[in-house]
Amino acid sequence: MTRQGKQQLEKTALLEDAVRISRLAGKLLKERLLTDFSVDHKGEVDLVTEMDRSAQDLIKQEILLKYPDHGILAEEDLHIQGSDGFRWIVDPLDGTTNYAHRFPIFSVSIAVANKNDILCGVVYNPVSEELFTSIQGEGASLNALPISVSKINSLNDSLLGTGFPYNIRESSQTNLDHFKEFALRTQGIRRCGSAALDLCFVACGRLDGFWELNLKSWDIAAGALIVREAGGVTTDFEGSALKMDGSRVLASNGHIHSRMMEVLTGDG
Repeated sequence: MTRQGKQQLEKTALLEDAVRISRLAGKLLKERLLTDFSVDHKGEVDLVTEMDRSAQDLIKQEILLKYPDHGILAEEDLHIQGSDGFRWIVDPLDGTTNYAHRFPIFSVSIAVANKNDILCGVVYNPVSEELFTSIQGEGASLNALPISVSKINSLNDSLLGTGFPYNIRESSQTNLDHFKEFALRTQGIRRCGSAALDLCFVACGRLDGFWELNLKSWDIAAGALIVREAGGVTTDFEGSALKMDGSRVLASNGHIHSRMMEVLTGDG
């Protein structure tokens, strides 16, 4: 077998495990959604629930059981360095505020990287049982069926998604000006509360574009790969390569990307 063939098999095996683990975590989250669970504050409006931690513990245990040398970077203060260059980038519960209010839109997001190269990604919505997946270089799927971005080529005809930072009460970068400008130039804006799902909705054509400030790598690693593999484009607001720090995230079907950049940079 060629080296490339071995690498593809490795990516496939990693994706299969990421899918299995995301389903286990999603099952736990769905079962506990309508039960009593504790909710704490990391900031004035930045929440963390008992279930964020429980899902993360489950994911960590499953990863290390099979891949003890792999690193893990996850939202709830989990950073395991690893020893072989592989790293799992995990948001155990993307949409914590929704979950805390029993609002049934949230996801489990898992990506696997080798150094800075994202190899595969999974975003799982346990309520709808929609599973978005991608392997680098092999396209993107929803419940095992291929997906692609929309063909909308006019900002005026587009539907966009966004979100607002948890420090909106303190930060000077609130996204409210961008929201206003896009609201006047599009058919509508949706804010579902899970950036990982927003990115997947771009990938499957439900949204034509998405932008947000102050995200983190675990919010976007899987979803951004899924967008690109579905034929979309991901950059920062100025058009440079998307940084995994998530500070300025822009994703689109490609056709409206330059127009979105113009609005975001004040040129449109």
